[in-house]
Amino acid sequence: MQTNAGRTGYADLGKALCIITGASKGFGRSLAQLASPLLRPGSVMVLVARSGDKLQELQSEISGTIPAKDGLEIRCVEADLGRKDGLQEVVRVVSEIKPQAIDHVLLINNAAALGDVSHFTADFTCLAEVDAYLSFNVSSMLCLTASVLKAFPKQDGLRRTMVNVSSLCALQPFKSWSLYCAGKAAREMLFRVLAEEEPDVRVLNYAPGPLDTDMQLEARSISGDLELRQTINSMHTSGQLLSCSQSATKLMQQLLRDEFKSGAHIDYYDV
Repeated sequence: MQTNAGRTGYADLGKALCIITGASKGFGRSLAQLASPLLRPGSVMVLVARSGDKLQELQSEISGTIPAKDGLEIRCVEADLGRKDGLQEVVRVVSEIKPQAIDHVLLINNAAALGDVSHFTADFTCLAEVDAYLSFNVSSMLCLTASVLKAFPKQDGLRRTMVNVSSLCALQPFKSWSLYCAGKAAREMLFRVLAEEEPDVRVLNYAPGPLDTDMQLEARSISGDLELRQTINSMHTSGQLLSCSQSATKLMQQLLRDEFKSGAHIDYYDV
């Protein structure tokens, strides 16, 4: 595994191509808001989500806070990453960026779905349902990461940083969350392998902690395991959930410090 000996961190994210999936709401939206002022003039931010209207709202919001002289270009891509044409559209937009115009490629794979947490493992007998889940949550993430690396190959003066938004569920099993746990574990291992294969690429698995999001509301409403549902509800009522901004701030700090071991799993509570 690659270490980061000798790095001193960065003041900003550089003149970057910054790609964030699942950017229209929740954690992805907070990441976009926090990353935008850290991008140098001439940077390009590609925001990907299934909701075009919410992406446009986010674009307007960010544009209103960044001085025009800073020249941040924001491209919104309305796409379902679980579909071949959706993934192809994102790759097409990303490939249009001229490599020589940037010094940092940052991809944050945030898009994910909880899946049907009302069922247990023995209930998943429909191949199409499982395939659809894995296509959106795992396959698209792998293919997008690979496509970005191919579009921006190793070259002098170019940093490449690949982030997987992970979860405690990548490491620990939770009853009735078989799809979500399996998907997060697969993504985590894919990035650990990537770190071994591509020593020059900075690779990070970041677990943002229990966030106060629509996904969390869904989890505490329909989780099939009663004990787990009670635990999640207790976290909500006792104020233990984190805001998306809190956790996104810690991820940005990790990227700026650049001290993590490539391929590492870092949880919000670890730093």
